[in-house]
Amino acid sequence: MGWIVGIDVGGTFTDLIGIEPQLGKVALAKVPTTLDNQAFGVLAALEKGGIALAETDTIVHGTTTTTNALLERKVAKIGLITTKGFRDSLELGRRTRPTPYGLTGRFEPLVPRQWRLEVPERMDADGDVVIALDEAAVRAAAEQLKAAGCEALVIHFLHSYINPSHEKRALEIAAEVWPNRYITAGHQLLSEYREYERGTTACVNASVQPVLHRYIERLNGELKSKGFGRDLLVMQGNGGTIAAGIVAETAVNTVMSGPASGVMAAAYTARAAGLPNVITYDMGGTSSDVGLIQDGVPQVSSELELEYAMPIHVPMVDVHTIGAGGGSIAFINEAGMLQVGPESAGARPGPICYGRGGTRPTITDANLVLGRLNPDGLLAVDSKVSLQDVKDAIDRDVGKPLGLKTDEAAAAILRIANDKMAGAIRMVSLSRGHDPRDFALFAFGGAGPLHSAALARELGIPKLLIPARPGITNALGCVVADLRHDYVKTVNKPLSVLEDGLVETVLAEQVAEGRATVERDGVAVEEIQVLHTADMQFQGQSHLLTVAVSDPKISRDALQKAFEEAYWQRFEVELPEIRAVLVNLHTAVIGRRPRLSLDRLLSAEPARDVADAKKGSRQVWYEAGGWQETPVYDRERLPRDVSFAGPAILEQLDTTVVIDPGNSVTVDKLGNLIVSVSAE
Repeated sequence: MGWIVGIDVGGTFTDLIGIEPQLGKVALAKVPTTLDNQAFGVLAALEKGGIALAETDTIVHGTTTTTNALLERKVAKIGLITTKGFRDSLELGRRTRPTPYGLTGRFEPLVPRQWRLEVPERMDADGDVVIALDEAAVRAAAEQLKAAGCEALVIHFLHSYINPSHEKRALEIAAEVWPNRYITAGHQLLSEYREYERGTTACVNASVQPVLHRYIERLNGELKSKGFGRDLLVMQGNGGTIAAGIVAETAVNTVMSGPASGVMAAAYTARAAGLPNVITYDMGGTSSDVGLIQDGVPQVSSELELEYAMPIHVPMVDVHTIGAGGGSIAFINEAGMLQVGPESAGARPGPICYGRGGTRPTITDANLVLGRLNPDGLLAVDSKVSLQDVKDAIDRDVGKPLGLKTDEAAAAILRIANDKMAGAIRMVSLSRGHDPRDFALFAFGGAGPLHSAALARELGIPKLLIPARPGITNALGCVVADLRHDYVKTVNKPLSVLEDGLVETVLAEQVAEGRATVERDGVAVEEIQVLHTADMQFQGQSHLLTVAVSDPKISRDALQKAFEEAYWQRFEVELPEIRAVLVNLHTAVIGRRPRLSLDRLLSAEPARDVADAKKGSRQVWYEAGGWQETPVYDRERLPRDVSFAGPAILEQLDTTVVIDPGNSVTVDKLGNLIVSVSAE
């Protein structure tokens, strides 16, 4: 086995971790993201990490290509063929509004109306044919959309989740005239009821298929030309990987793959550290992502809405994202109040202290002014900017308008940012019935360990878990991620009328399809694991609860009992007089890749004791205590299995860790930091 490499492309940096299992070697790299073409950043990271591609066994790539394409609307021109009379259903949506009050806001559908064509056909909700498919109309519509210059095609008919025969036949007809393979049918991605969500998901897939395919093909070609002899693997939003050769078929599954890789690394690391219940907090240069891991398993959801009227109903690791990263800009808004983000300085021009032309103060600049960052230790600085210049910008844009001194203004920037991030943590914990005090806070990302202690104190979280390589944890997630394919099928029947054997039959079909897809991936796996869940609700309600299905042969009574227990746990309400409905059946087929040890991520020789790892000291500002003289340590040289008390600053290649006064830290055998948080 040669090098196993994980590469994650973020909004500001592209990160790499390479592990050579036989020799125990580790390679690390962090380079600026090349926004115009992410492939250049990937190649630069491989070069900086000294990875010999001819000696590389596996490369797993987490990409923001599809997410960025959707958010920036740099997507392919697509056409839609749908049931007659329903061409506007994907634009009408759920009759919501872009803004909750007033007739304001703007919505632009992925498929403009002139490229949404109708054909005669109709299935009813039971899957029976009401109107036969007009095959000539399908052919004519495909020809018309091809002539209009559409690059990708969506076929979306009503009730195809229950009977896809019309969609399948339309696919065959369209394939005869369509000039490429970018054809998506709704039922292929999502055999689930709700035509709006199913159709929008199909449109999202079609719109990014050509974008992702071209990018992956170009990157694969570059890698092979430099000696890489295997197939590239790509991270998916569900936390698993898929072979590059088939990833474009379900391109929508790569949306949110970056945040998912971080959560997978957190789950892997937390299990190894003996803390299976963690809230993940990933603060990068552009945004912060928060997730929840319970009993070592990341929470997965199919309810992502990337932006207004863009629901994506495929299984993804449940991550809540806010626009608060190291590059988030601080400014005084129209109401005269301090606001931080969501506007970001990004990779270019970036924070002022990076010397790339940035002139507006950011969270990173505030941390620098408050002594929490070392001005001589910043990565990717183009030209050095004096500390006084950064102070002057904060004073100009924030301090003087609010009547604050420079350090008070910088502290206010951090306070506002921390409040936003604490709110995001409440969204994935308290709002879903989880007490954050029952979890540890897993802090990572280039900026996460700078803010994690303040967030934990705000929320009453007793412990922090800071991994060995916080700034490149997402790349580690790519290294340790397994293959994963998810399937869903709508049943939508009360348990009282559910046919015997139906659940077992549906789940068996999903498992067979998943195993076949793992085989197509062509990647060695140690074992295949299967997870089953069911979406259920009480009859007459619209809210769904997900219930684990441990046995495919589960009885109706066992399903009813499992649902009632889940309902009680969530709402503490019993409704024995209402029947339960089985809405959807889900299956995840996971190909487990070989396990890797995390004990070599910190490669420096440990010091004899904590004092020997000390680099010096400097004045640092803390919310509780103000300015204090603080020892600075080389984090990589801290000995294992030692404990010490804050205040302290721990510096390493990929991040800086702030240990607040009153907190104590223990270094475990893997090099993780376990921080006990003082409530004061």
